Amino acid sequence: MSEENKEKSVSLWNKVLETSLRLPFVKVNREEFLTKELTKFCTPMEVMTALDDTPLKVLNKKEIDKLANQCINYHLTMVCGTSALMGLPGGWWMAGTIPTDLTQFYGHILSLMQKLIYLYGWPSLTNVNQQLDDESLNIMTLFVGVMMGNKLAVEALTKVVGQMSKNAGIKISEGIMAHYIIKIAQWIGIKGMGKVLPLVGAPISATITYYTFRPMARRLKKHLDDLYDMRHGEF
Repeated sequence: MSEENKEKSVSLWNKVLETSLRLPFVKVNREEFLTKELTKFCTPMEVMTALDDTPLKVLNKKEIDKLANQCINYHLTMVCGTSALMGLPGGWWMAGTIPTDLTQFYGHILSLMQKLIYLYGWPSLTNVNQQLDDESLNIMTLFVGVMMGNKLAVEALTKVVGQMSKNAGIKISEGIMAHYIIKIAQWIGIKGMGKVLPLVGAPISATITYYTFRPMARRLKKHLDDLYDMRHGEF
């Protein structure tokens, strides 16, 4: 791939990320989300413990699985109902154009991703003003890479978890950023989106959307399950 195409692929992913985050349902307030979900299993005191520390302190693995699967099914239903991923003539991604349906698709991907990581004990990606900084956007890029099956993204997130065990919140060294983020963004911009949007030249049915979104969601959950097992429920 030429340097120009690499830059375009990174630019495309950044545009998709930025555009999708403008959708009203995409940014997930960790406190509000966990409060709503955990009341199904927890006492008010346990909910407070989960908010101040982690849901892993008050939920067992079976309860986490149930809540995670409910979130996956909800977004799967929504994305199939509202998005008919549109196949466009070849090369649209290199031109940097972003179809509305693609924005909707990734909006649900990003929303689901936040919900699942919060259930599995990750701290909030947003600051006190509910804004996402560059580091949070990089974390999202890593997770989307995992959902698309990128091995480099899995490796990077494993390193991030190692840092989280030593520091409060999410802090990523500049070395990890430099080594991983650009390569993963390039991969998502070209190969990843090529998998998501088969170029058929016509609207793709909800069935194809289902069989695209569901594996991505399941892949993320499996990765979070693996991290859960690796850390014995403690980040």
